[in-house]
Amino acid sequence: MYTFDQLSEKINGIIRELKIPEYPVELYEPIRYILGIGGKRVRPVLALMAANLFKDDIEDALPPAVSIELFHNFTLIHDDIMDHASLRRNHPTVHTRWNTNIGILSGDALNIYAYGHLLTSRKDKLFRLLQIFNETALEVCEGQQLDMNYENMREITMEQYLEMIRLKTAVLLAGAMKIGALVADATEEQIRHAYNCGMNLGMAFQIQDDYLDTYGDVNLFGKTIGGDILSNKKTFLLVHAMEHLPPELKEQLFREMDVAEPDEEHKIKAIRELFDRAGSPDEARKKMYQYYVRGMEELQKIGVPPERRVIIEDLAEKLVSRKN
Repeated sequence: MYTFDQLSEKINGIIRELKIPEYPVELYEPIRYILGIGGKRVRPVLALMAANLFKDDIEDALPPAVSIELFHNFTLIHDDIMDHASLRRNHPTVHTRWNTNIGILSGDALNIYAYGHLLTSRKDKLFRLLQIFNETALEVCEGQQLDMNYENMREITMEQYLEMIRLKTAVLLAGAMKIGALVADATEEQIRHAYNCGMNLGMAFQIQDDYLDTYGDVNLFGKTIGGDILSNKKTFLLVHAMEHLPPELKEQLFREMDVAEPDEEHKIKAIRELFDRAGSPDEARKKMYQYYVRGMEELQKIGVPPERRVIIEDLAEKLVSRKN
């Protein structure tokens, strides 16, 4: 069995060896930049871990796992543009360091690289891999569109929020585990439980991300703290507060959100205090833990020996207790 660091290094080793052209510099340098500033590599590592549940040899899972990471980084470039984000992994975002047009085009090129790398996967699994990859990629786009739609809506329900993060975040972790199980020749039932495990971990991961954006340490989190508040993004914290604040405090929340050019420090502090009044931070941690438990239940249903599950169990525990 492998450790997380060993699997991450396998992914990083392949990424370092990618033959990315030098010219045009403006197209390819941002790709090298986003891939070179780190990241947890959680999604590709989950694909390898899922394969490792069934086989000691995980070589067949490497091409699609790397493809998942390339696709994920493409979405980050474009998401940062849409979210007007200035930091990613504690570094300037691509569109901040270069410009928006370069960010769009470099992201497109990175997406093409993701599909090109996927084509090096096992030929007997390729059609199914492409199906999963396409379905997952489209769902991620649907989730991002819902995220942007909701920024312009005064209120959404918790049900709408959870569906949005299922699409935007969780399906990619679920797809990664599904792909890993598929290339390791798991049964259809095992593949389904692997997918469900990844889905629940993805939901927990995003709710934790929402929490850290408001309550995290910028030096650990790697992104600007309070960015979601400043953009009125519909996070678990905001949706929960809207549903649970008394009317007068809910109106105060809306007033803070409606200021056209707010004092950023004041807005973050005021809205965070309203989250506290609603009990939203505690509820976020509670909901995150519920998804974590469901994910571990799905992992057990896969039916492999406990010693083969331990690396995913350890990773899942770290995901829900992370600070960045």
